[in-house]
Amino acid sequence: MTVTVRALRSAARADLEGFARVRHEALPFILLTPDSLAHDLTRMHPAAHYRPLVAVADGEVIGTAQVHLHHESSEPGQGNVNVYVHPEHTRRGAGTLLVRAAEEHLAAHGATRLFAWVLDEPGNRAFAERHAYRASRAAHFLRLDLANGTLPPLQDPPPGVELRTGSDFADDPRPLFALDAETTADEPSDGETELTDYEAWLEETWRHPLFSPELTSVAVVAGRPAAFSAARTDDGTRYGTVMTGTTRAHRGRGLAKLAKNDSLHRARAAGYAEAFTGNDTGNEPMIAINEWFGYEVCATEVRYVRELG
Repeated sequence: MTVTVRALRSAARADLEGFARVRHEALPFILLTPDSLAHDLTRMHPAAHYRPLVAVADGEVIGTAQVHLHHESSEPGQGNVNVYVHPEHTRRGAGTLLVRAAEEHLAAHGATRLFAWVLDEPGNRAFAERHAYRASRAAHFLRLDLANGTLPPLQDPPPGVELRTGSDFADDPRPLFALDAETTADEPSDGETELTDYEAWLEETWRHPLFSPELTSVAVVAGRPAAFSAARTDDGTRYGTVMTGTTRAHRGRGLAKLAKNDSLHRARAAGYAEAFTGNDTGNEPMIAINEWFGYEVCATEVRYVRELG
């Protein structure tokens, strides 16, 4: 059976469903739906040159690639290539075709360095290394059983701290944008990320179909957001925290833990059965927080880098 690679078609429901199905089979720890894919295709900032790809055999999507420039980096020319093939369709050349098409697209738009997340398994790592990628940092996927596990008891906020939800900022989300920008800039990473475009943040984050302002918890000090735990949910029973952090001025007070605990309790009360999150292996403060909640590592990814000539 011949395998071909082409761009994902936002107007083709079969494409969106096939992409989501492959990603769930290959990487079940990330929340992704056909509707979230369609949103990303139409709302991603033009400077990202976002071009998701699909590998197709006999009319069936068997592989995917998320391909874009890291336009929020302070260093130009950074590209992202994340390739996943359905576990039942490996060793058919789909991965190689996807990598080649992704690299050609990014190079045409000025990329000089490519980053790829690769599952920490021998076959996956060998594939990346055969394509001239070298290993860098690592990150864990973590899972928490919300339905059957035991969460730490809820705690009252300390004096001067108020717990609110993301929905409370619906009329003016800009304070949450400022909080997200500061915490994102301090995340462990291979490159700096600068969130400076408020309108792009509204489209890509605040209005994202998976984002749940109702389950996002915010610790407020003196009327300003000081810490938060941002939540996403899928169409079923899965909940994920995609960012938990505290402003530099308020770190060391347990506010991130307070906000995340509040969000987890409300997610369980809303009927979500599984909680997912991710941690850079060097982010020891968040690793300790997630261990306190009872999260367990369910997989590890390794960041691979390739310099383009």
